[in-house]
Amino acid sequence: MKIQESAENYLETILVLAKSKGKVRAIDIANELGFSKPSVSVAMKQFRENGYIKVDEDGYITLTSQGEKIAKDTYNRHLLLINFLTHIGVSRETATKDACRIEHVISGETFKKLKEYLKKGV
Repeated sequence: MKIQESAENYLETILVLAKSKGKVRAIDIANELGFSKPSVSVAMKQFRENGYIKVDEDGYITLTSQGEKIAKDTYNRHLLLINFLTHIGVSRETATKDACRIEHVISGETFKKLKEYLKKGV
């Protein structure tokens, strides 16, 4: 299932914040992405309704298995693309920015071949 880039960014951000902070609230996501709290709240409501996240009574957000799969897939593409781009001589800063854009549009086939290529250590 393919979802919009913004949704992938939100879910990936929840994953990364959960790894670094443990618990995630909407304000943490807003601060991380530079979005307004109301915008994030609207997005979280949609994610909850679509089964990507759960929100507990204290307002803490966790990914469902469906949301976690999307977040991990996006994050893995992100990391692999950064590694590839820096491997070919792109600065870490530029590679990170470019990976954030490429991770949402790269085809499954291209990603698979890129991963195989990097595993060969070429």
